[in-house]
Amino acid sequence: MAFKTLRSQIDKIDKKIVSLLNKRAKITSGISRLKRRQGKSPYSPDREREVLRKIVAMNQGPLTTQALEAIYREVMSYSLSLEKPIRIAYLGPEASFSHLAALKRFGSQVVYVACDSIADVFLEVERDSADFGVVPIENSIEGAVSYTLDMFIDADLMICAQIILDVSHNLLGNCPKNRIKEVYSNPQVFGQCRIWLQENLPGVEKIEVSSTTHAAQIAAKEKYSACIASLLAARVYKLKVIASEIEDSLHNITRFLVIGRSDVSQTGRDKTSIVFSIKDRVGALHDMLVPFKKYGINLTKIESRPSKKKAWDYYFFVDLEGHRDNQRVKKALGELDIKCRFLKVLGSYPIGE
Repeated sequence: MAFKTLRSQIDKIDKKIVSLLNKRAKITSGISRLKRRQGKSPYSPDREREVLRKIVAMNQGPLTTQALEAIYREVMSYSLSLEKPIRIAYLGPEASFSHLAALKRFGSQVVYVACDSIADVFLEVERDSADFGVVPIENSIEGAVSYTLDMFIDADLMICAQIILDVSHNLLGNCPKNRIKEVYSNPQVFGQCRIWLQENLPGVEKIEVSSTTHAAQIAAKEKYSACIASLLAARVYKLKVIASEIEDSLHNITRFLVIGRSDVSQTGRDKTSIVFSIKDRVGALHDMLVPFKKYGINLTKIESRPSKKKAWDYYFFVDLEGHRDNQRVKKALGELDIKCRFLKVLGSYPIGE
């Protein structure tokens, strides 16, 4: 078949795609107006998950699942911004891993607000300067992000969704590797690249800064400096990739949370996050966990943090399978509430990934 005939077929298909996308956008706009009148959030992680599940199920190739999801991410990103610009706060600056996670979840058609700290992300959402925030919560190598956990104690916000990001670290700079005098990055990243740095840059000074993006900004200005950051940071700050994928573990994953002011409906595959404190007595923690065993609820994570209000007083953060509106979860949380000193449900949200 001639090129001209094939290209003519593509042109006809493109015309249909554009027409259908605009038709979809008009319907989505109507839904957005209804949501606004009813005081509902424009972002529905439960609905988003349902849409992605359906389009993946319909896919018969040759498009991969990842390619199809990426296309629909942008379609849904534009849908979010049809009625008014959706603002997403994240731990910045631009090209940070939190920024990459936010882009993965919300696409490129929303407004992004870079914040200097995790506390600022929470503040932007609490005072309605942003619709949602994206914050790191744990890394598969370095563990929990303690400051994010601490912020949830007093914040009047809910967890709406989670984002799983495969993290790849890269050595960036504008000089050869053997001329590097210092390397900039944040403490967690240095921990994730410890072996590679010992083997490849022994004796080179490692300087800790607040973020990988800040590290890239410094390396872009200093002739014999390098940084460990993302490939996006290399593009944004015009740095060369000296070495790629230098993390010590191939399974370096960071989990991020989307925080907002609204609850999320059940999807059938959900997670609930809670925080509680207990009375200081022998066997107290064991007694707190009994209701979950009683109702057959799987706990996927438990993390303790000092309360900072009293010596040897702790908060316990727990992730569990199921939605807070599920009857078994409701019963377990009800029994826990009676036994503990303080209980706060941080949110129920789709597992999604």
